Amino acid sequence: MNNWNLEGKKALVTGGTKGIGRAVVEEFVSLGAEVIFTARDVVAVHEMEREFQRKGFKVYGVAADAASQDNREKLANFLTNKWDKLDVLVNNAGTNIRKGTVDYTIDEYRKIYEINFFSAFELNRLCFPMLKASGNASVINVASVAGQYDVGTGSPYATSKAAMIQLSRSLAVEWAKEGIRVNTVSPWFTVTPLTDSYLANLDKLKQIVDRTPIGRVAQPEEVASAIAFLAMDKASYISGQHIMTDGGLTSGIF
Repeated sequence: MNNWNLEGKKALVTGGTKGIGRAVVEEFVSLGAEVIFTARDVVAVHEMEREFQRKGFKVYGVAADAASQDNREKLANFLTNKWDKLDVLVNNAGTNIRKGTVDYTIDEYRKIYEINFFSAFELNRLCFPMLKASGNASVINVASVAGQYDVGTGSPYATSKAAMIQLSRSLAVEWAKEGIRVNTVSPWFTVTPLTDSYLANLDKLKQIVDRTPIGRVAQPEEVASAIAFLAMDKASYISGQHIMTDGGLTSGIF
């Protein structure tokens, strides 16, 4: 019996129009899942929804700002009206501003936390009844190597991702009895719009590649594959884990 698939699964993916989020949507639908994805850009959401639906996939886009509590609640209401359960939740929305700690304003710090951490916390909380209704749900929170090691991303990004890692561990224990698994996937540098400008600096790119045992940066699809595995029933005994998709970085250097 081949159950290396997501047939019949209903999944929500935040930050779904670009980079890792889009790759996750593509991976999920190719494995048979029905997907709702979110992003702030209304035009990008509608274009991507049409693109996938033309191919025959059950994909629905919702324009929502991860930093907005009102938007998060509206998204949860949309889910409740659309489906009677949620099998997979991927909290992928994220942002960053790189500078020294004393150079951040409190509003910049809060914005990064709202998108990186509080959006994940709130969607976990708001989606809990639907995850519980699944009876066999999987939550994957997308953090970062920066959440465990200092890799020069700036302190609000690093600490917000560290909080996400620990949230996953706490929820994995608390929600296990409800049939909900919770894990974290932490990428190293991946080719996405969030890192494009940084990786465009050839000196910085060389430093990153030289530090990485595999000798290159990741592609979004490589991170998405790890997320897809954790979403599958094949991963039914994996919970509370922090998986680094880092090309061997943290084993070879730290």
